[in-house]
Amino acid sequence: MPYSFHYLIMAEHSTFQKELLSRLRDTGLTIGQPKILDYLKDHNGISQKEIAKGCHIEPGTLTTLLNRMEEAGLVERRMLHGNRRSLYVFLTEKGSLLSRQVDHAFSDLEDQAFRDISSEDREKFLRIFQRIYENTVS
Repeated sequence: MPYSFHYLIMAEHSTFQKELLSRLRDTGLTIGQPKILDYLKDHNGISQKEIAKGCHIEPGTLTTLLNRMEEAGLVERRMLHGNRRSLYVFLTEKGSLLSRQVDHAFSDLEDQAFRDISSEDREKFLRIFQRIYENTVS
């Protein structure tokens, strides 16, 4: 019996998340933190508001995640340009090293997910999935 789109996407997300955390278990990272490290790898020094939007995380949840990440020495929050209303988030050296580990785990999982799928089919799938994503966020 074929599964519905919503079932497949929820099941794959759950499976992917569990496997990712399993591969990163020795790092102490919890759900949500790998995504933030991955995002900061390309957007270091960005505002909390922009991280919440880019990672699709509620601001209150993000604050809790960042508090724990700051306590673990992975990120630091700073004011920029004298703006006391906005804090900007930067990877620490430890966070940067861990973000590379996260990047490697994401790459391995993606390779596993696309195993035995041609590069043409992979590219086509990603283009279609990008359109689906754009349809749901607009």
